[in-house]
Amino acid sequence: MKVKYIRVSTQEQNTARQKKNESEFDKVYVDKISGVISFFERPQGKKLIERINQGKINEVHVLSIDRIGRNILDILTVCEFFTNSNVNLYVENIGMYSMVDGKQNPIFKMIVSVLGNVSEMERNNMLERQRQGIEVAKAKGVYKGRLYGSRMTTEEFLSKYKKVANELKNGESLRRAAALGGVSLGVAQRVNKVLKEQN
Repeated sequence: MKVKYIRVSTQEQNTARQKKNESEFDKVYVDKISGVISFFERPQGKKLIERINQGKINEVHVLSIDRIGRNILDILTVCEFFTNSNVNLYVENIGMYSMVDGKQNPIFKMIVSVLGNVSEMERNNMLERQRQGIEVAKAKGVYKGRLYGSRMTTEEFLSKYKKVANELKNGESLRRAAALGGVSLGVAQRVNKVLKEQN
């Protein structure tokens, strides 16, 4: 069974670019979740893994390696899982398979390591630029962000992330609650902090 895995970071983002060849696959899995959430904790990622464990999938396609994750360790862990499960991973934008003739492709592993590091560095740079931009805007008195505690009440905050709050109340882990709520781990941590402050 040949499938495709698609990921975008938010509910609003368009998946059309990644879906352009979806007719070639037996099934397409789509996650709308941050790349910092482990592949093994994503709703559709978990369904894909379950099918692999059942021996029903032998080939997975992704548009680019950063669809798997934004953390080099997570990316390599997922790639290793696929290889150990005899599942061939194909990354479309580099036109390369993870296995050749049933054996691990060493060139693939090397290139993925480089691309994974680049992806992680890009995300860190983006977050740093964002932080610097906010600091500059604050200094000029023009920052319009909705900082918790200033523009959003506790009730509004918990209402916005109601799903995450409910999962945490039900005893789910931070990562699990974040995955189920479709938010980053950082947001789940903030929700957890607010819930603890209320107790």
